[in-house]
Amino acid sequence: MAALMQKITVLVTGASGLTGEIAFKKLKERSDKFAVRGFVRSEASKQKLGGGDEIYLGDIMDKESLEHAMQGIDALVILTSAVPKIVPGSYPGADGKRAEDVFDESFDYSGPMPEFFYAEGQYPEQIDWIGQKNQIETAKACGVKHIVLVGSMGGTDPNHFLNHMGNGNILIWKRKAEQYLADSGIPYTIIRAAALDNKVGGRELLVGKDDELLPTENGYIARADVAEACVQALQIEDCKFKAYDLGSKPEGVGEPKKDFNALFSQVTTPF
Repeated sequence: MAALMQKITVLVTGASGLTGEIAFKKLKERSDKFAVRGFVRSEASKQKLGGGDEIYLGDIMDKESLEHAMQGIDALVILTSAVPKIVPGSYPGADGKRAEDVFDESFDYSGPMPEFFYAEGQYPEQIDWIGQKNQIETAKACGVKHIVLVGSMGGTDPNHFLNHMGNGNILIWKRKAEQYLADSGIPYTIIRAAALDNKVGGRELLVGKDDELLPTENGYIARADVAEACVQALQIEDCKFKAYDLGSKPEGVGEPKKDFNALFSQVTTPF
């Protein structure tokens, strides 16, 4: 009798976030291949994901709580990110919204821009640099064999408008964490996502390097497609020690991506 395939034990950090929750649920649905854990900051977030024992409460600024969640895992999917919020009264109809709720294909980037801020303790330097560095160092200490880190396209341009949101320099800190991961010695896959939307996934996906997809109609991607790419990357050996820009064709254009081996093989260079 053929030996049973051993499940991959995976921890998803940021598991209650918009993309993290989708990734967590996708992994949980494939229980024949994965044993999934989630890492969240609050009891409310834990209950949002079902409240099971596989949901760990903690803080990415607290290495002890990270270590507790990472004991015995094979792989880590990092989906934590600082989230810029819109200053009340700075943009019509946007009070209480996050940047990602406003910026989509219909937004007029040539017109007036909202003002942004980050909550106390939630600045990009803290979340996207120190918090991710904590995760990488703890994963290394725990013997984690593969880290999938989701970042953002735009990192080649220090003057990208995302860096000016709340004076957070979010892409600069994200890229610094990516470089730290690439230098860590841990097998990694970095997925630099295009502008995220909450639409249904299943589009034709595209990979690239150095932000070549950004100035085009292919510079958007559904969160569900990013989550699926994370799941697939965990299973493809050729994805290790590589960084990808990930975008997609517009809705209704092209064919849904099914062959992720072929997709990821288009990039042959590392970081």
